[in-house]
Parts: sequence; C-alpha cells; structure tokens
Amino acid sequence: VQLQASGGGLVQAGGSLRLSCTASGSIFIIHNMGWYRQAPGKQRELVATIDDRNRSIVADHVTGRFTISRDNVENTVILQMNRVDTEDTAVYYCNAVSRVDRAVYWGQGTLVTVSS
Repeated sequence: VQLQASGGGLVQAGGSLRLSCTASGSIFIIHNMGWYRQAPGKQRELVATIDDRNRSIVADHVTGRFTISRDNVENTVILQMNRVDTEDTAVYYCNAVSRVDRAVYWGQGTLVTVSS
C-alpha cells in the first residue's frame, strides 16, 4: 500500500485547510485510514481515523473543528480542518491499517503551518 498526501501549507489562525490522502497498491486490504500529526519536539499523536464503514474517531483536541471523511471508490481520506489554531502546526501523516495482519502504512507527511 502506498499513500500520497497533499494539501498542507500556510494558513492563518481561524482559517481552514483540507488535507487529502490517496491510497494505491493493495487497497483491498485497507480497513482503517486516518491522520496523525507531529509537532516540533512532540510525539506523534492521533488526529482522526475512519474505517471502511465510515465509522470515525476524532481526537478530543480537534473535535468540533476537524472532520474526517472517506471515499472508498477513490480510495481517499480527507481531513477538513476548520478554525485552525497555532497549536495545529505540525507535520500531518496519513496512515492506513491492513485488515489482514494489522500492518500499518504511512504516507510521507505534509506540513501544516498556522500563523497568528
């Protein structure tokens, strides 16, 4: 499974940004897809995940501002980020989890910078 993320960039606090991640390769094995982030000097943390039945989990620190959606036809997962804050500045990583052996695949990361 290969994951290609896009959509990062510079955004002002209070603004919106949309991240997209498209899977290719052995896509039929994918169960969960999601987004994690890693800010400078911090550990990688969960942002949101969604399974192949569109059941989602959104981390408390972004609930009400970020939403996750999935297009199983296009093999794409979208993170819609609204009302961003400077604390949302991080590298955002897309991931996918195999239904077969729970293997985890990671995309290359996309940088989101929120300016005040």
